[in-house]
Amino acid sequence: MKVEDSGMPDVQFWESFFDPPSILSKLQLTPNIEDVIEFGCGYGTFTIPAARKIKGTLYAIDIEQAMLDLTSSFAQGEKLLNVKCILRDFMSIGTGLADNIVDYALVFNILHTNKPVQLLKEAFRVLKVNGIVGIVHWNYDSTTPRGPAMNIRPKPEECREWAVQAGFTPGNEEIIDLPPYHYGMTLHKVEM
Repeated sequence: MKVEDSGMPDVQFWESFFDPPSILSKLQLTPNIEDVIEFGCGYGTFTIPAARKIKGTLYAIDIEQAMLDLTSSFAQGEKLLNVKCILRDFMSIGTGLADNIVDYALVFNILHTNKPVQLLKEAFRVLKVNGIVGIVHWNYDSTTPRGPAMNIRPKPEECREWAVQAGFTPGNEEIIDLPPYHYGMTLHKVEM
């Protein structure tokens, strides 16, 4: 099941919307992080900078082979051996990864799916205790140059609530402004 299409532009235009190293730092992806999962790697915009930063494996999962091929090509060009590209419909059948296997989950620009809590529950399942989910999405603002239609674009408060419903605990941080067009947040999987 593909997430509702928000109309991916060409790679250079898409990447002009982000400062990935800054965003990853603001969302607590540090060099101490070992393994990471990325739900919907797209062009690898965040895959490559995250893989450069972490100690372990980055599992880049996408439903489109063309996106995985591009991400893999970028990783090879950067001589990054820690990126594992996986073709998988994680919305329908999950990630295929074991429980409690990663330290960080990237859930970026994808919660406009019609089953956001289900996606976040899968992130929760694969995260280790004390793991972090980083969420990024387009501002709830119709003047952004791209992004999902407003009728499916989530507000920050909705993303936080969905994550809490999935089992996550909010951190001390509030919603993080990621100019010019995005917001972000981190939540944690704590021991019960």
